[in-house]
Amino acid sequence: MSLITKSLMKFARQRFALDWDGYHGVSYWARVRHNGLLLAEHTGANAKVVEYFAFIHDLGRENEHHDPEHGHRAAEIATQLAGDLIDVTAAELRLLQHACTWHSDGHLEADITVMTCWDADRLDLGRVGIRPDPQRLCTEVAKNPEMVIEAYERSLR
Repeated sequence: MSLITKSLMKFARQRFALDWDGYHGVSYWARVRHNGLLLAEHTGANAKVVEYFAFIHDLGRENEHHDPEHGHRAAEIATQLAGDLIDVTAAELRLLQHACTWHSDGHLEADITVMTCWDADRLDLGRVGIRPDPQRLCTEVAKNPEMVIEAYERSLR
């Protein structure tokens, strides 16, 4: 059962400044969710944080290209949503904030849940013409060649 409620999607639709169907839009979020939940089965990551990350991490984007502060804005959005549209404990919120804040900075070390979030996002780079590089992934399961190929092919659809 998905944690992504109609109310959260309504908020996202109103808040998201870019093309809903664009490179950073809803289809991409759904693929990041798919990747993350697959990874979480193997990494032991907190699936709730992974699922919320997929739909929040780019909500703060102001453009499709270079936007270095979008992760910080996404962390602020997560804070605003906590206890209202997303059901997280204080510890889960901290993980979600960390994952959102630093997801596009290339970090490779963090809590397993945060690394799972980052890998879920990075595995979808095919949508912008980039094949995921296992050396830039955090978890062993994400680095698996079959996982990389499957996620890359999914990102091209």
